[in-house]
Amino acid sequence: MQRSSARERLSQAFARIDDANGEGARACLTLYREQAVAAADAADARARSGISLGRLDGAILSIKDLFDVAGEVTRAGSSLLAEEGEPAAQDAPVVRRLRAAGAVILAKTNMSEFAFSGLGLNPHYGTPGNPADRARVPGGSSAGAAVAVADGMCEIAIGSDTGGSTRIPAALCGITGFKPSRQRVPAEGAFPLSYTLDSIGPMATNVADCFDADAAMAGEAALPLEAAPLAGLRLGVAQGLPLENLDDTVGRRFPEALDRLERAGARLTYEKMPLLDEMMKALSRTSILMAEAYSIHKDRLARRGDAIDQIVRARLDRGAGIAAADFIDAVRDRAALIRAMDARLADLDALVLPTTPIVAPRLDEVATPKDFMAKNAMVLRNTTIANYFDLTAISLPLPRDGGLPTGLMLFARNGHDQRLFRIAAAVEKVFA
Repeated sequence: MQRSSARERLSQAFARIDDANGEGARACLTLYREQAVAAADAADARARSGISLGRLDGAILSIKDLFDVAGEVTRAGSSLLAEEGEPAAQDAPVVRRLRAAGAVILAKTNMSEFAFSGLGLNPHYGTPGNPADRARVPGGSSAGAAVAVADGMCEIAIGSDTGGSTRIPAALCGITGFKPSRQRVPAEGAFPLSYTLDSIGPMATNVADCFDADAAMAGEAALPLEAAPLAGLRLGVAQGLPLENLDDTVGRRFPEALDRLERAGARLTYEKMPLLDEMMKALSRTSILMAEAYSIHKDRLARRGDAIDQIVRARLDRGAGIAAADFIDAVRDRAALIRAMDARLADLDALVLPTTPIVAPRLDEVATPKDFMAKNAMVLRNTTIANYFDLTAISLPLPRDGGLPTGLMLFARNGHDQRLFRIAAAVEKVFA
């Protein structure tokens, strides 16, 4: 990617963060001014000498508040962890890989406490307003990450995704968010929500930047991204659950998007997905996420539960009653459904569905615990499918026409990340 001076772009990013009328104070919790300037100057010096560390060299990045940085307490959006935590001994592996690729890391971004919400609210550090409408939620849990990208505070933001936490805020803020096949990118050094479901992914204004960041974090060669030919591409439109209760905006834009893809040459098939009903039944019996999250936080809940966001605390407490036998059954049930879904998708290049069934709710629409839980469940509903079935997924912004952002989501089989990026690059051109 051709870029101007890294130092110049860094200065512009800091100016956006420092703007008193903007969301910088809420979106970015830690700033690395001196370190970022040194990294940008080093990238510019390499460029002048004709040396490059790769396609990410000199890119301006932020990282979510749950990644370890040597010498710092990892807060994970929590004032309690900020108070009690021990400084990290070393950078998280993904942070080390990003630095080695020449990325300029300028900030840590705000998030839902412990990454346990799809809406992005944070009572401890404030909630950054949605760039499309500051009275609306940004989506979560990678809330500050999406706002930072959409508001020009960075070019790429690194988040985590346990049930949609890169893709939900990307969709609600009008940018691109990617969830890799979980095993490709190391999650060590990222404060956990669910050992089974956590994955690490990038957010940016375009597919190519996500592709470059993903390659660096996965330790793969950063090759040029070539769009797949759309003609004859087999896209399955998921029927049933993913299309239920769409709001007016999503209900209008999603069919319009399908029509444009079909006119561009994609071959659409409308797929009944009884496996999604099986997933919902399994989740209603036992939540792997709830059990693991409670395990991570049980001592903290007992000691200082009042210091935790009370909505997050209530969700964590739900894991207390899950028996070991039920957890083991849930893990085994999921493994069987993963195999079934992999076989189900074998004849498709990608599955297509709305990223979220609704646009970003207003802050006053999620002010009570009951309203919060209802909206939170809605925004997580479709994205969770990829995490449960261990797929790779990406959310692309649909044309807004002056309205609120919505996202188009593509799923592909585990391990087919590169193919999904090529498909996403082609789909992106359709809506450019």
